Amino acid sequence: MAYVTRLHRPLTALILSFSLVACSTDDALSPPGRIDGGARVGSIGPVPVDAVPQEEVAAYPAAAPAATYGNPEHAVATQPPRQTRRALPMIDSDEAVASGAQPASAGSAAIPEEGVNMDAMLGVEQPVVGLAEEQSNDIAEGNASQPVVGGIGEENVRQLGGMNGPAPAEANLGYDPDLPPLSPEKMAAEEAQRTRAMEQQRARRRAQEPQQVAFLPRANNPMAAPEYTGQMPGSEIACRQRLKKLGVVFRDIPRISNGPSCGIDYPIELSGLSGGIGVKPAVKLNCEVTEAFAKWVKYELAPSSRYRYWSGVKTIKPLGGYSCRTMNSRRGNPMSEHARGNAIDVGKFVLKNGKEIDVRKPGFFAFREKGLLKAVRSDSCKYFNTVLGPGSDPFHKDHFHFDLRTRKTGYRHCD
Repeated sequence: MAYVTRLHRPLTALILSFSLVACSTDDALSPPGRIDGGARVGSIGPVPVDAVPQEEVAAYPAAAPAATYGNPEHAVATQPPRQTRRALPMIDSDEAVASGAQPASAGSAAIPEEGVNMDAMLGVEQPVVGLAEEQSNDIAEGNASQPVVGGIGEENVRQLGGMNGPAPAEANLGYDPDLPPLSPEKMAAEEAQRTRAMEQQRARRRAQEPQQVAFLPRANNPMAAPEYTGQMPGSEIACRQRLKKLGVVFRDIPRISNGPSCGIDYPIELSGLSGGIGVKPAVKLNCEVTEAFAKWVKYELAPSSRYRYWSGVKTIKPLGGYSCRTMNSRRGNPMSEHARGNAIDVGKFVLKNGKEIDVRKPGFFAFREKGLLKAVRSDSCKYFNTVLGPGSDPFHKDHFHFDLRTRKTGYRHCD
């Protein structure tokens, strides 16, 4: 029993194999007749070309029958000859019109020799010039906005034209083949000449172009005097306020300018002092020396005259204020402090009791005058940097000189 069961499976597989081989023969797959004949069709076979209409043959090429796919040799033997596929005629050609593929009424569009003008067909009066065509025309005419070069891809790349026109004649680096070759010295000389010519041309172009210059403020010398602006600075205003508190009679006058070494930017004219003391004639000074002079008269001269003569000062007679001159009016000397209105000279004092005190050296028995003039010399040095008078030198024998000359060491000269 077990033996029969083992043989049953191989036998079944063998029977199925024979059945499949019998079903795959050519006779079983061959159709009994044509599809359009009305008979029963068992398979699809090849159809002769002569039985198919001419229009279908032209449109579709013949294909191998499906029944021959399993047997290549049978397919080669039984496949009918292929029909050559016919090419369609060109549109608007005589062949297309003659064959009827295109109606004769459609006509053919003749292309003129100069081409089709699309601008005229669209109604454009002036032809449209493209960007590429415009640039090509500019390059041809030498009006290109960018430099035009030649020899791209070669070892010798050269400029053919520039931004303002064609390249100059100096840029042509070629030589006449009919002439004998140049020596190295002449070639170097010509090359240097061309280089100079090109540099000169570039310089001319740069000169024609607008140049932008940056104007930088000039640094002033910190040691130099401040420039005159016309507007009175705060220090001058404060000085005038102090003069008013001291009871000084003055007025502002226009600027005095007599060159770089002489002048007063903000001058005043002094005509009176505290206590009704007159200054005659009026003198032109700067505000700083006027303030020092007013303080000396109020705090030193007036009390000293009352102490010695029991009378106050009525008038002060100066001999000079502003004057554009050198020291002692000698040629070659430095400029005097008078040239900047920084000094005042006094020649006489008049007391309220009518007594006139001349600054010149008094007599042997003029004890009160000697005492007053000595006080003038010593007390004034508290307010001025330089005090000169009779006995100092021959140039100050008849007056006192007071100034505010600034010295680096801070020294005060009282003689």
